[in-house]
Amino acid sequence: MRSHSERFPEALLSLLYAPEPARFNSSAVSCDCLAHVYGNAADHPDRVRRYPSDMTDAEWAEVRPLLPVPAWLQGRGGQPEGYCHRQLLDAIRYLVAGGISWRAMPADFPAWGRVYAFFRRRREHGLIAEFHDRLRGRVREREGREAEPTAGIIDAQSVRAAATVPASSRGYDGGKKVPGRKRHIVTDCLGLLLVVCVTAANIGDRDAATGLLRRLRRLHRDITLVWADGGYTGGLVGWCR
Repeated sequence: MRSHSERFPEALLSLLYAPEPARFNSSAVSCDCLAHVYGNAADHPDRVRRYPSDMTDAEWAEVRPLLPVPAWLQGRGGQPEGYCHRQLLDAIRYLVAGGISWRAMPADFPAWGRVYAFFRRRREHGLIAEFHDRLRGRVREREGREAEPTAGIIDAQSVRAAATVPASSRGYDGGKKVPGRKRHIVTDCLGLLLVVCVTAANIGDRDAATGLLRRLRRLHRDITLVWADGGYTGGLVGWCR
């Protein structure tokens, strides 16, 4: 994975992200997503926002300018989208918040296959990570910091694995007495996620840290300081130097 500037040069960002909220020719348009304004989303009924995971109007106003412009809108092929981007994002948020399967999507959202296709296209083009990074930068700026961090915090947490987790990808953390998997993360000083890696629980913190810190270095070149607890002492310190 490459950094924000390496993945998307500034000259290209204007092509990938949506313009400012559109002015409507008709008051009948109920949403300002690109699929409603320029596509065929108006052919499908609106849904009543009813779940805690649904975006508020204020959240949507922040999210909308960061969404990628569809290929069909730029004459690069494909058909005008027929499903509201806001509804698709709310469906993904519902799935993540509830931990449900794609096929368990409630009927008031677009069909699960449509939602998954929307998610998959953006994941395959790296736009989900890009979307996350841009939102993190905005949060940091609102806290009076630079968009890119200069320091981080590394840690790990062992969690019990569900019965559906294959035995080949789980382990036993002898120190924490936890069978399952381990999350290795680096955050900025606000606790916002920078990089993450999931391993079997028997993988040591220092062993996982080398790969994690390599990724951190590639993605966030400004970081020169990372805080860690005693689990990261030993040869790792010299390796970092």
